[in-house]
Amino acid sequence: MAFDGRKALQIIEKIGNANSKGEYYLSDAVAVVREMGLEAVVIETSEDEVRGINTKAQLAEAEHVMQARLRQAALDAGVTMVAPETVYLAADTKFGSDVTIEPFVVIGPGVSIGDGAVIHSFSHIVQASIGNKASVGPYARLRPGTSLGEGARIGNFVETKAATLEAGVKVNHLSYIGDAHVGANANIGAGTITCNYDGFDKHKTTIGSGAFVGSNSSLVAPVKIGAGAYVGSGSVITRDVPDDALAVERSGQTNRDGGARRYSEMKTKGKPAKVR
Repeated sequence: MAFDGRKALQIIEKIGNANSKGEYYLSDAVAVVREMGLEAVVIETSEDEVRGINTKAQLAEAEHVMQARLRQAALDAGVTMVAPETVYLAADTKFGSDVTIEPFVVIGPGVSIGDGAVIHSFSHIVQASIGNKASVGPYARLRPGTSLGEGARIGNFVETKAATLEAGVKVNHLSYIGDAHVGANANIGAGTITCNYDGFDKHKTTIGSGAFVGSNSSLVAPVKIGAGAYVGSGSVITRDVPDDALAVERSGQTNRDGGARRYSEMKTKGKPAKVR
């Protein structure tokens, strides 16, 4: 049922509850409209256009109908979807040309995807901008405020939030990049995280263009990694790294000859030998 917005409140206020159940029925608006000398018309349409939602099951049915429409519109616009029935879209999703979406991708509100971008399987994207020819996933999570430049690569099990990654940036494995700005063509190694939260406030990490951050590094914000800088694997960086500098922060390695054997003997002393 639809009303002229200029008359809607006036009509609704006249609906009474003089019935056996003392309830207010919206359908009584038809009689009210006629009494007011206004026009009431019937429009024939499909069930899906006027589908009622009173239960969770009915809500799921309506979502199913809506998703089918969104997928069809995307396909008609030239988006390649390998398994359309497994992809979930939002009403405001914007696609460039020649976009590819693999199976089991969820795209929430506020997402735009540039020309030639590929979204790999099992990725979840919300309120993010994905540049031309960018690659996302598989198993990636792009949270609100993420912006990927042209040709950027977000790999498997990578999470981003409130992060700008400029053109050509690579974050290929098992990393968290939050509250950050990463310059063009920087490379972020596997297992790297930006430690953006100190328990009270969020802080920003800035990584310059062309920088290389080695695997399993922790960047404790607020901190800046300069352009062209190199951070050694396993480092915990708490101070700014200048442009083109090499930063390595890890404790020295100690090898104790025969230590493994002595430790094993200590742990198994007095116990029966295990059959291997």
